[in-house]
Amino acid sequence: MALFIFAVFFLLMAIGTPIGFVMGLTALFGFYKLNNPAVLTMLPQIFFSAMDNFALLALPFFILSGDIMNRVGLTEKLIDFSNVLFGRLRGGLAQVNIVTSVIFGGISGSAVADMAALGNIFIPSMTKEGYGKDFSTALSVASSIIAPIIPPSIIMVIYGAIMGVSIAGLFAAGIVPGFMICAGLMILTRIISGKRNYPKHTEKVTLHKLFSSTRRAIWALIMPVIILGGILGGIVTPTEAAAIAVGYALLLGLLIYRNLSLKDLFQLFYRGTVMMGIAALLMSSAAVLAWLLANEQIPTIVAKFFLSITHNKYVILLLINLFLILVGMLMDIVAALVILAPILAPLATNLGVHPLHFGIIMCVNLNIGLMTPPVGGSLFFGMIISRLSMGQILRQMWPFCLVEVFVLFLIVYIPDLTMFIPKLLGFYY
Repeated sequence: MALFIFAVFFLLMAIGTPIGFVMGLTALFGFYKLNNPAVLTMLPQIFFSAMDNFALLALPFFILSGDIMNRVGLTEKLIDFSNVLFGRLRGGLAQVNIVTSVIFGGISGSAVADMAALGNIFIPSMTKEGYGKDFSTALSVASSIIAPIIPPSIIMVIYGAIMGVSIAGLFAAGIVPGFMICAGLMILTRIISGKRNYPKHTEKVTLHKLFSSTRRAIWALIMPVIILGGILGGIVTPTEAAAIAVGYALLLGLLIYRNLSLKDLFQLFYRGTVMMGIAALLMSSAAVLAWLLANEQIPTIVAKFFLSITHNKYVILLLINLFLILVGMLMDIVAALVILAPILAPLATNLGVHPLHFGIIMCVNLNIGLMTPPVGGSLFFGMIISRLSMGQILRQMWPFCLVEVFVLFLIVYIPDLTMFIPKLLGFYY
């Protein structure tokens, strides 16, 4: 049965079927293969129950709040603020690109949203300053994956919902890894900029300029504080915080800046509905397939396979990460989470890996897949914006990939880097 499931799955992928339908059709064929009508009647219930989760209400709210903040025009204010702080470094605008992704990640929680919003600004600007369109695009793609790691994170909401892990705990655990990736990219960018003599901004930073840029960006800078402070302080749930973020974004657009029209709202709500519909289809189809895999004891088979190779915890973690890197290159991140988390998380937990720690390992690992071919979402947005070929971007991006993989293995093998903040906040149990 396992061979049949995988054969159907990869056949459907090979002929170009959208991943949501790949998982749903694979599950449907697998249910028919069981030749049990009673089991087949469970399919609609499993499909619906995957969406019937209060925590998942945070998804459309986070998507909508990020879109509103971008439409209101806070992206440019964040860039100006980052430029004042880091523009004088060698490769100043490249460094600003990375830092802005960190701040924007505290608003959007999505790598693709980060790439769409910031890529359209940074790629032309960096190209104009002499960085080269290929390098500018590669850096924008690489820095975009910080957004789903720095909380709030859409994929952490999904992981927490399907695995019953504290979403607030995942948010806390993602803070240090997100800043580690930021630091790694900034160090590498400084090295490359020095070798290629990329420009830096020589204009002196005065207290007046710092105050002015902070004042313009303050409304955007407050939003992550509201979201994280409320969640980590135990005042609100992640879902409630996401709803507050939407209200805050609407307040800015309608009353503070007054540049958000009813037409804009209709477009934003429409886009948010479409995005949530896509996410719901992926999660529900993956949940059905995951149930079928569990029914056929695939998780047990996978666990036995890893344990047949070695019982060494660190070697098994290495194999899991290599497997996830490969999966991230081939599969949509939401689908991979919903299918593989119930399979791999119990194995990792039995090896003594904390559930929060493994959640971050999966999220960081699969996020790296967003910048790799053949299905990397951020990579494809970079190709669309820059109009460069995949090969042109990848030639400049491989050093950034290596840095992020290096950080990933630091996260895997030094758990305290990830668990330090959750321990302080009482999420370690």
